[in-house]
Amino acid sequence: MKPRDFRRLSSALKELTPHQRQILIDRLQPAGQSSAPGQLVETRMTEKPSCPHCAGERVSRWGFANGLQRYRCNTCRATFNALTHTPLAGLRHKAKWIDYAKQLVEGSSIRKSAAAVGIHPNTAFRWRHRFLRLPNGQQASSLAGIAEADETYFLESQKGRRQGLSRAPRQRGGKAGKRGLSEEQVPVLICRDRTGNTADFVLEKADQAHIGAVLKPLLASDVILCTDSAKSLATVAKEMGITHRPVNLTAGQRVVAGVYHVQNVNAYDSRLKEWMRRFHGVATRYLGNYLGWRRLIERHDRNISPADFLRATLGIDRVQHAMGT
Repeated sequence: MKPRDFRRLSSALKELTPHQRQILIDRLQPAGQSSAPGQLVETRMTEKPSCPHCAGERVSRWGFANGLQRYRCNTCRATFNALTHTPLAGLRHKAKWIDYAKQLVEGSSIRKSAAAVGIHPNTAFRWRHRFLRLPNGQQASSLAGIAEADETYFLESQKGRRQGLSRAPRQRGGKAGKRGLSEEQVPVLICRDRTGNTADFVLEKADQAHIGAVLKPLLASDVILCTDSAKSLATVAKEMGITHRPVNLTAGQRVVAGVYHVQNVNAYDSRLKEWMRRFHGVATRYLGNYLGWRRLIERHDRNISPADFLRATLGIDRVQHAMGT
């Protein structure tokens, strides 16, 4: 709207009756709500937006499309918007993203999320794993001080496959065919330090080679590693030359020297397992997404808002941190 027309409209508002004002407010309310996700998305672009194609900083505004500001790079001549090269690029119904993020915060099922937001269950499934793609990779890159490590196991699941099943299908998660650990169990290594920094890894095998491959880049040389009495973790710690404090849980030992224990990581394991039960078995190929989902919730002290979830999905938290905000 041109400024002159807006001034005329503003002057005419004074002549509205109370009933007419309420009608106008009711009509404007959905528009304001639908613009909220778009405004949040636009915060990805800093005061000096850079080109996602060539990282060039000489960019110009280039009109609007689908409710978002478009830009053009003066270096490579490519156009882009705030969603380009993000997990949510190309998804429709932006007005419903906040409502869908609320369902993720609550850990709702695919069907319940679809019904609450008003989308097809197939769309809800696709959105879930788009929303979780970035949190999956957002974890601690190094641990320092006193760190704890522990293996936990999830039942291997081929949920969603229609061909190539290596066994008879199970119902709603099911149970392992063998007692104890076996090839039916998928090992996950959980690592946390005393400041709450967390990293987890879905392993092919819980042996020295696979554990060492993920622990060596993660642990500082002066870290003190606390584990249970698992031999593979002890061997890796010795190989790395770091201080290792094993805790013999089977013998009733809980704390060594008043400070070394694995209670922090074990408590995290318990919260993770309890939270995962609501999904009645997670497909192994998507297990990393669910681990990232839980890390995001824990990082916000289990009090994350839908807007916070959407920011993390778009990497806005990292952008603001880099800007010092």
